[in-house]
Amino acid sequence: FSFLQERLRYMLGLLLLLHSTNSFYVPGVAPINFHRNDPVEIKAVKLTSSRTQLPYEYYSLPFCQPSKITYKAENLGEVLRGDRIVNTPFQVSMNVEKKCEVLCNLPNKPVTLTVEQSKLIAERIREDYYVHLIADNLPVATRLEFYSNREEEEKKKEKDVQFEHGYRLGFMDGNKFYLHNHLSFILYYHREDVEESQEHTYRVVRFEVIPQSIKLEDLKADEKSMCTLPEATGSAPQEIDPTKENQLLFTYSVHWEESDIKWASRWDTYLTMSDVQIHWFSIINSVVVVFFLSGILSMIIIRTLRKDIANYNKEDDIEDTMEESGWKLVHGDVFRPPQYPMILSSLLGSGIQLFCMILIVIFVAMLGMLSPSSRGALMTTACFLFMFMGVFGGFFAGRLYRTLKGHRWKKGAFCTATLYPGVVFGICFVLNCFIWGKHSSGAVPFPTMVALLCMWFGISLPLVYLGYYFGFRKQPYDNPVRTNQIPRQIPEQRWYMNKFVGILMAGILPFGAMFIELFFIFSAIWENQFYYLFGFLFLVFIILVVSCSQISIVMVYFQLCAEDYRWWWRTFLVSGGSAFYVLIYAVFYFVNKLDIVEFIPSLLYFGYTALMVLSFWLLTGTIGFYAAYMFVRKIYAAVKID
Repeated sequence: FSFLQERLRYMLGLLLLLHSTNSFYVPGVAPINFHRNDPVEIKAVKLTSSRTQLPYEYYSLPFCQPSKITYKAENLGEVLRGDRIVNTPFQVSMNVEKKCEVLCNLPNKPVTLTVEQSKLIAERIREDYYVHLIADNLPVATRLEFYSNREEEEKKKEKDVQFEHGYRLGFMDGNKFYLHNHLSFILYYHREDVEESQEHTYRVVRFEVIPQSIKLEDLKADEKSMCTLPEATGSAPQEIDPTKENQLLFTYSVHWEESDIKWASRWDTYLTMSDVQIHWFSIINSVVVVFFLSGILSMIIIRTLRKDIANYNKEDDIEDTMEESGWKLVHGDVFRPPQYPMILSSLLGSGIQLFCMILIVIFVAMLGMLSPSSRGALMTTACFLFMFMGVFGGFFAGRLYRTLKGHRWKKGAFCTATLYPGVVFGICFVLNCFIWGKHSSGAVPFPTMVALLCMWFGISLPLVYLGYYFGFRKQPYDNPVRTNQIPRQIPEQRWYMNKFVGILMAGILPFGAMFIELFFIFSAIWENQFYYLFGFLFLVFIILVVSCSQISIVMVYFQLCAEDYRWWWRTFLVSGGSAFYVLIYAVFYFVNKLDIVEFIPSLLYFGYTALMVLSFWLLTGTIGFYAAYMFVRKIYAAVKID
C-alpha cells in the first residue's frame, strides 16, 4: 500500500508539474551549494553491460556495504530502466583530499571472497560490466584519451578526450580475470561568487574516476584505514581466480580540482558528441528527400489531377461516347466500408494516441525540460502522456468507426483501449519473466506492474471510452460521393500493385529521411549512451510526418487509377512500410554493432525491437491513412458526378 501511495503522490506531483505553466523548474535539478568539509554523498545506480542488456543492482556483487543500506524512492521511469539507487560507504567531503583509504572498516583483515562470489565477479568481468555511481546527481565517467589521426607534429600537442559512462568492473588478460579494486575519484568544483564576509560555496561540476587493479600485497594498509599506493610501474593487478577463495582490499582516493565550468553547463561533458555534423548532414539529406518527393507529387499529381478533373467535368457530350477510365470510374465504391472496420478504427485510434504522445514528449524534451539529469523523467512522462492521450485516440477512432457504418460503439471503445496496449503489456510481461529468472534489476517489480495495470484500466480505459463516446456522437466524416448498392468488379492488377511491393516502395523514402537519427537512438537504448539531441529529433519527426503523408497520397492515387477501390486497409499497411526497414536495420545493428551471444539478451533485444517496430508501424500507418483519406475526399469533391 505504501508503494501505491508513493505512486499516487508521484502522479499528483507530475500533474501539478504539467499544469504549472509559469515556471520551468524541473524537480531534482536545483543546484546544491556545498561548504568546505560538507559531505558529498556518492551513490550507486546499477551495473550494466551492452553484451547482456541485463542491468544488476550494485550490491548483487560483494562490494563493501555501509552499516545501513537505504534505497532512494524512484520514479516510474527509473524503475523501468532498472535503476536501483543506493548509498555506498565512500566518505567524500567537499574540497578535502584523500590519498588512499581502505573502504571496508577492517584494514588489517582483507575482504575474503568465497568461491561462489569469485565465480560471479569473474563472470561479470567476462560479460564486460560497467559500474555506475553518482555524486550530486552527476554520473561518474572514465576519461579516455587517444590521439586522433592528425599530422605527426599536432599529435604531440593535442589528445582527443572522450568520456565513457561508468567504469569497467575489471578486465581480462588471456584467461585471467582482474578486478578494479582501487578507485581514484577526481571531482571538479566550481567556486561560487559570494560577498567577502561569507564563506565560499562550491558546486560539483564533474565526476571522473580512474579505476585501478592493485594486488593485496602491494597495498600497504595501517590501523587507521590509511593505505599507501605502490609506484605505478612496479604494481601487479589484483587477480580473481574463480576456482578458489580470493583475498583483496577495496580502496579509494579522492582528488578535488577547481573548474571554470558553470553549474548550468556541467552536463555538457557527458553529452558532447563529436558528430553533430552528422546530424546536420542527416537533416539536409532528409530535407532533400522531402523536396524531391514534393516535386514528384506536384508534377505527377497536380498536373494529372487537373487534367483528369478538367476532362471529367467537360459538359460536352463527348462523355457519352468516351469510355470512363481512371479513378473516376470507382467513385461509387471508393467510400465503401472495408472489412473489420472496428479493428481498423481501433488501430488508428492507438496510432493517434502514439502520435500525440511522441509529438508532446519530443517538443517538451526539446525545450530542455526532460534532460538526462532528471533520471527516468522521459519514460515517466511518455507513460503518463500515453494514458492521457487516450481521449484523442478514442475520439478519432469513434468518429471513424461511425463513418464506416459501425454500430457497436462500446465494443469498439474497449477494442481501442485494449488492443495495442494489450499486445505491449503481453510482450513486456513475457520478457519480464525471463529477466526475473536472471535476478536482474531490469525486471519490473510486481507492485509497479500492478500500478501500471491500475493506470491502464483506471486512467487510459475511461478516457478512451469518453473520447469514443463523443467521437461516435459527432457527425461522421462527410464523404462527397454516394456508394453504389452493388460492388464493382476489380480488374486484374499488375505485379507492381501487389501489397508487399507497395510496402517496399513506400517505406524507402521515410526511412531514408530518418535512419541516421535511428542509429543514435539505438546507441542510446542498447549501449547506455545519453540521447539528448531532441531539437534534431523534432525536425526529423516533422520530416517523417511530411514524407509519410506524401508517399501515402502517391500510392493511393496509383491504386485508384488502377481501378482498385479497396484502399482503407492497404493505405494503412503500405504507409507503415518504413517499419519493415526499421526491422531490417535492427537486425543489421544486432549483427554488426552489438556483441550479444546469449539467448536471453537476444530475446530481449528482438522482443523490444518488435514493440518498437509495431509502434512505428502504427504511427506511420496512421499518418499516411489520414493524409490519404483527406486527399481522396478532396479529389472526389472536385469532380461532378451525376
